[in-house]
Amino acid sequence: MSKSLYLINPKADFPTYFSAESYAGRGRKPATLIADLALPTLAALAPNDFAVSLCDENITPVDLDHQADFVGITGKINQWGGMLRIAREFRERGKTVIIGGPFASLSPDRVGDHCDILVRGEVENIAPRLFSDLGQGSWREEYVGDQPDLSSSPRPRWDLYPNSRAIAGTVQTSRGCPFECEFCDVIQYLGRKQRHKPVGQVIAEVDEVYRQGYRTIFLADDNFTVYRSRAKELLEALRDWNLSRESGSVYFMTQVSIDAARDPELLQMCAEAGLCNVFIGIETPNEASLKETKKRQNLKIDLVERIQRFRNYGIAVMGGMIVGFDADGPDIFDRQFRFAMESGIPIFSLGALVAPAATPLHERMEREGRLEKDGSEVAALPWSTNIIPKGMTRDQLFSGIRWLCNNLYSPAAFEERLVSFVDSLGRRRDPVALKEGKWKASGTRRVLTDGLRLIGKLGTYGWRDTKMLSRAALKVLGRPDSRDYVLQALLLYSQARYMYEKGHFWETQLQATTPPH
Repeated sequence: MSKSLYLINPKADFPTYFSAESYAGRGRKPATLIADLALPTLAALAPNDFAVSLCDENITPVDLDHQADFVGITGKINQWGGMLRIAREFRERGKTVIIGGPFASLSPDRVGDHCDILVRGEVENIAPRLFSDLGQGSWREEYVGDQPDLSSSPRPRWDLYPNSRAIAGTVQTSRGCPFECEFCDVIQYLGRKQRHKPVGQVIAEVDEVYRQGYRTIFLADDNFTVYRSRAKELLEALRDWNLSRESGSVYFMTQVSIDAARDPELLQMCAEAGLCNVFIGIETPNEASLKETKKRQNLKIDLVERIQRFRNYGIAVMGGMIVGFDADGPDIFDRQFRFAMESGIPIFSLGALVAPAATPLHERMEREGRLEKDGSEVAALPWSTNIIPKGMTRDQLFSGIRWLCNNLYSPAAFEERLVSFVDSLGRRRDPVALKEGKWKASGTRRVLTDGLRLIGKLGTYGWRDTKMLSRAALKVLGRPDSRDYVLQALLLYSQARYMYEKGHFWETQLQATTPPH
């Protein structure tokens, strides 16, 4: 007798910089910035005699009356509240609830009591046993996966996902990262030995995502360029694939470390493949903090100059920023702001340092008695940390972050960085620019049209935003090839503003004032 499985990706407990929650919050139909990869991958692992349906709660509400035999929930720490809520609702209805994913893998003691089956680690190698046990009705309370050869990972079932309301499709080409940043939890369950999918497998997945209508694809790697020979081999294949598209080329995004800027050939190949936007964990200009957290790849270099190297090849950079390291004093907020303005990066994600479970930082904070008593694990948001600061008081930390958030995303400061970015952007070399010359292929999707309407609403926020929007439009008229970058930055600016407003963090009187000390 066939069984059925309802897989759920809960929405985050709070809007994040890249969640696109502002779509629903600003009156548009719900959407997500990046399509969730876990759901269609898990669906592809299910045997043919399992009926599988998917729910990304960022897009559609959870159907609490779903008649599935099993309910599977996945998620990260910033989804834990939603995971808990959904699990409770279904268990009260008599459903068998399975929880897996990053949070379950890193914090099994917190998750185990709230589900019937706990899945830890990566699932590919344990999926046959798990589904066999489910089919026979004789499952274990816990399954623990190892680190599989990624050639065994199936092509995700994107045909089951609500693709029309996701801005970017998702393809993963590797797992793991060889660096050892003290605060990083990814390497704790994916490992420091990076594993790669075969190039042909990656191209097949990219092709499937393309068939689903996506013209922007996020390469969901923790560090795409860390093994350069492998990265170059894949980039060459992506370039050839992208140039051969007859229905519009693709704009790729991914995560890299700043050391990629040392290799001009690598940057050129990224640009030619269509890898036009990268996220870099810059964290801080404070070298003492970088040493403290073992972010060695960011040390002893001119960060601003390295960022510009990406732009020279027509590659935009989004930056990660952290405050609250032990070596940070009350002057760090002004230092971070001045660095951000000099960098010309329009979009930063900013948060207080947190110590995720299972990380060396968490272990050190516990050993030093510096973990907050109200919970050892919290999401990395501007207004939360589980660490008792060393170089300042907790009040100084949060008042400083509030000042930094408000000034970083004040219309005038954002406008200045956006203009600086456009002025410093090198010639684009990607297939979209070479073949279409503009953002033509992806502009017809409704989810993108809704995004344009959100950008248009920025003009209703006040005269400062109206001025910023007008100047952005003028810059695009002068540099038409910057259009897609500017639109993305404006959409993410809108999301950041929405996030701060929801967190009661947006205070115009804090803008352009002296930072707190």
